[in-house]
Amino acid sequence: MSDSLSIPKSLSSPSRNAINRLSSSGSTREQFLRLHLARNTTALLPLQELTEVLTVPIGQIVPIPHMKAWIMGVYNWRGDILWMVDLGHLVGLTPWYRQTSSTSVHKAVVLRVNTANKSSTKIKSQMLGLVVSQVEDIELCDPDGIQSPPSSTVTAELVPFLRGYWLKANGEMLTVLDGEAIMRAMPRHE
Repeated sequence: MSDSLSIPKSLSSPSRNAINRLSSSGSTREQFLRLHLARNTTALLPLQELTEVLTVPIGQIVPIPHMKAWIMGVYNWRGDILWMVDLGHLVGLTPWYRQTSSTSVHKAVVLRVNTANKSSTKIKSQMLGLVVSQVEDIELCDPDGIQSPPSSTVTAELVPFLRGYWLKANGEMLTVLDGEAIMRAMPRHE
C-alpha cells in the first residue's frame, strides 16, 4: 500500500505575510509546487493542476511492455489505474532506472487536467502520476513574470513541456512546466 498525502492546506494556502505582499503589490500571483526532477534540476508545476503527492513503493508500479521509455507503468491509485511517468526522463534528463538511488519508494504527484468534451458541455478530468526526485514546497509566482527561456538553456526534449522560466528575486531561475502539454504527450489508444 502507498502512503499518500493530499496537499495540506498549509502548503496550498499562502501565509498571511504572502497575502499581504500580494495585496500590496497589486499583482495576481499563482501557486506552484516546487519539485526536483533530478539532483540539480528544479521545476514548478501549477498547484491548481495537482491533486495529491504520493509515496509509491517501487514494486507497486506495474510495467507495461511496448510503451515509451519514460512511461514507467501503471499503479493502483484509489482503485483506479494511474499511469506513472518518469517526468525527468520525459523532459530529457537521466531516467530513474539509471540514477543511483538507494530508495525503495518513488515520490510522485498526481497531475489532473480538465478538458472539455467537444460534443457536449461535460468537463472530463484526466489523471497522470508524475514520478519526481523530491517534492519541496509552494512558490508564489506572478504568471506575468514567466519569461521565455534563453535558447541556449533549452533542450529539444524540454521545449514541448515548457511554459517558461521564472526568475526569483534572489536570482534563482526556475523552470515552469505546462501540465496540459505533459498530458498531451501520453500515447492515445482510441
